[in-house]
Parts: sequence; C-alpha cells; structure tokens
Amino acid sequence: MRAIIFDLDGTLLQSMAVDSEIFDRSIEAVLGRVRFRNAYREYTNVTDRGIVEEIMADNRRRPDPDVVDAVRRKFVAELSRHIEGSGPFEEVHGASRFLGRLIAEEDTCVAIATGCWHESAILKLRSSGIALDEVALATCDDSPSRTEIMRAALARIGQSIDSVTYFGDAEWDVDACQALGWDFVAVGSDLGGLDSYEGLSTSNLL
Repeated sequence: MRAIIFDLDGTLLQSMAVDSEIFDRSIEAVLGRVRFRNAYREYTNVTDRGIVEEIMADNRRRPDPDVVDAVRRKFVAELSRHIEGSGPFEEVHGASRFLGRLIAEEDTCVAIATGCWHESAILKLRSSGIALDEVALATCDDSPSRTEIMRAALARIGQSIDSVTYFGDAEWDVDACQALGWDFVAVGSDLGGLDSYEGLSTSNLL
C-alpha cells in the first residue's frame, strides 16, 4: 500500500498569496504592530501556529495559547469574509480530478498535511469543492512542526504503508520530506514543478 500526501495552499489550491496577506493582517489585528522576519522560510516552523508563536517570541511577548487562538479566530473570520465576497479559491488545474483518481486506486491511500489550522483548511477545501470524505487531514492543530503534521497525516491513514510521496510547493516542504525520507513531487513555479495535474499518471509516481 502506498500513501500520497498533499500540502494545501499552492499545491491543491491557488490560495497562497491571498492566504498569506490575510494571515499577516490577522496577526497585526490581534498583536498590534510587530516585527516580522523577512520571509516565511526564516521561521523554524512554517505553519500558521508555528509562525504566530515565533512572532510572539521575536517581539518579546510571553507564550499565550489564548492569544494564538485569537489570531486563529480572526484569521478564519477574515478568510470566510474573503470567500463570501470573492468566491472560493481556484484549485490548481486538475487537482480534484487527480485526487479522485488516486482515491479510486485500490493500492493507494490519500491524505492532506497542511500548515493551516484545521478550521481554515476545511473552509478552503469545502468552498472549493474538493472532497474530504476519503482523505485523511492533519493540520497545525496537531503540531506547530511541519514534519510532525506530516507524520500525523500518515498515522491517520491507518494502513500499513510501503512508500510515501508528498506533493508540495515550497522549500520547507522539500526540507520536511528530506527529514522524513519521503519522495517529493514539486508543484508550482517556485520549485519549477508541475502547474497542472491533468494528464499526470497515478501509476508512475515515485
């Protein structure tokens, strides 16, 4: 049995730019003016929860789960408002059909491992029409660490797995796969990866 696991923003949905803008705005709405690092890749845990916790540390704010949760609630509210006003995020071309083909394979289990919070991941996926019934999901509610989120997604599959392939769009996805020893498929222009799932064979994956 093989596992095929996907990141979400930039990998299944064309949501990274808007999601990041809303995320940064939500942080400042709760924390006020704070110093951000120059790029997300400079954070140790590039997940919603991890980044908020590290921003608080960088700005000499005491660790406070209630504050992190306030950022989460603000972010989900703003994300919901964006979807209501602008419509759902578009999927990366062919993503939902490719997922459906993988789910239909008898020797394949499918999961999503994302640095989003669970509530925001569900909101984006459902609004975009990507089915979740047969897909395991792990998020930063499970851990601020991307590798631990990925391990949680694999554990949630609940099957004996012989190989794991992860689809991701960012360098931190590459790093996590190297740390876990998983095969990696690049998506999007930042990594020179695929820009469409149409025509991608389900049988020739790593």
